[in-house]
Amino acid sequence: MRINDQITIADWELTESFTRSSGPGGQNVNKVSTAVELRFEAARSPNLPEPVKARLRRLAGRRWTQDGAVVIFVQETRSQARNREIARERLAELIRKACERPKRRVPTRPTKGSIRRRLAEKKARGEVKALRGKVKE
Repeated sequence: MRINDQITIADWELTESFTRSSGPGGQNVNKVSTAVELRFEAARSPNLPEPVKARLRRLAGRRWTQDGAVVIFVQETRSQARNREIARERLAELIRKACERPKRRVPTRPTKGSIRRRLAEKKARGEVKALRGKVKE
């Protein structure tokens, strides 16, 4: 499975298992195993660089297992073949997102003028509120 120019996933890294899907489908639901569970052994993959693996682990969240696999479960359609395609597309998209290096945040500070305006506004607001109190004789 080809992800981008540098990353290609071998077939031995992917494991598919099929179960019966829940939801609509009539008698077909009870007979045909259409739901797909795609398992990708990400931690053991020689094709993924370490920084990509780290980002993939963070992006995968609950789909990342303790033994370092990404599990994607799809039961959207009544067709097993279509569910397989959807699962593979989702995995590829997840890995593509993990390949993107996030931008480093450059901390900024407010300008002196904006600080001065904010404090002046706070002072004016406080004076308005002070005028709402009881009138002293």
